[in-house]
Amino acid sequence: MGRRGLGVGMNTTKTQCDEMGLKLADLLLDPESASAEVKAHVETCDACRGELSELRATMALLDGWEAPEPNPYFVTKTGARFREEREAAPAGWLERLRARFVYGPRSHMRPVAAMAFSVALLLSGGAYLALNNLEPPKPAGDAAVVHDLQLMDSNAELLDQLESLSNSQQDGSE
Repeated sequence: MGRRGLGVGMNTTKTQCDEMGLKLADLLLDPESASAEVKAHVETCDACRGELSELRATMALLDGWEAPEPNPYFVTKTGARFREEREAAPAGWLERLRARFVYGPRSHMRPVAAMAFSVALLLSGGAYLALNNLEPPKPAGDAAVVHDLQLMDSNAELLDQLESLSNSQQDGSE
């Protein structure tokens, strides 16, 4: 039972330290605005005090760091390299085409893109119309006659069935 109570206390301290982790940055950047609870916890907790000192050391290193000066010839060298690549004769037609797309001006891409979009639009519109206007073919002149004869034949069968029902009802009523 003593161990159980000890474990609960350790979990509570761990939870407090986890909550303090977010507040340590506030204590580091603006110590006056930090609450008394945070300051008291940092004074009593070795882990949080150590983390705060590590944060202070990191901030001191960042304050002392200076960005290196850029090379003044970077843009000139890069432009010269692009010109060399553009002017170099590629090995085959595929390499020339690739070099033109990669290193060449982008103004030639607009008409190509417009043409590709137009072709895609026409193809998709044609496919849409072809799929939505699927109707069975209409019968030709000879087929219409055959269709009419088939209707008459089915009507004749129906009339025969009705006549046999009528006859059977009359025989049953007599």
